[in-house]
Amino acid sequence: MRASESSAWSLVVPVKTLVAAKTRLTEAAGPHRTALAVAIACDTVSAALLCPRVARVVVVTGDPQAAGPLRDVGGHVVDDPQAGLNAALRRGAAEAVRLAPGDAVGALQADLPALRPAELDAALAAAEDFEMSFVPDAAGVGTTFYGTLPGTPFTPGFGGESRARHLGRGAKELDRDDIPSVRRDVDTPADLADALSLGVGPRTAEVARLIFPPTGLR
Repeated sequence: MRASESSAWSLVVPVKTLVAAKTRLTEAAGPHRTALAVAIACDTVSAALLCPRVARVVVVTGDPQAAGPLRDVGGHVVDDPQAGLNAALRRGAAEAVRLAPGDAVGALQADLPALRPAELDAALAAAEDFEMSFVPDAAGVGTTFYGTLPGTPFTPGFGGESRARHLGRGAKELDRDDIPSVRRDVDTPADLADALSLGVGPRTAEVARLIFPPTGLR
């Protein structure tokens, strides 16, 4: 597909059960950890739905506490098969293809609270030049986005050193400097500080005010 022939995208966002979500933020977030995880996921989905190329966001989760808010922001929620992250993504992709067989399908991490619709649009535009592609995370080790064009098998390899795994499977790396919000996932307090410096969505900002003193927010 040529970049000028822009297509619609279905994005699949996996959301863990909240008891397992963002455990590396436990010390920093304290009793607000689960609220922070829901806020980050909701801001990610909301921003993705504002991207011109995104037709829908399929959220895969097994946690009813997260499912309700994610539906409220426009996510199409399906149950997690509880067989691991990549199985959840494949479940979401199957639902996306059922809903819109002719659309491109992408997997997007749920922890991108600073996500900018315009930057996601730039990433998707670049992805339309390749049958299979991915965006590496800010650390250059993991992956925040993996996408396939219609007719291309959807074979995500998230988890651990997924950048190397996706490269090994022949996916084109979209290593761009102009999409920092697409690459800034949040796993640690330092990641959250970086996201706050980029500017996070309103739900994440609200919870962050409970975690950090006002002077710590930019």
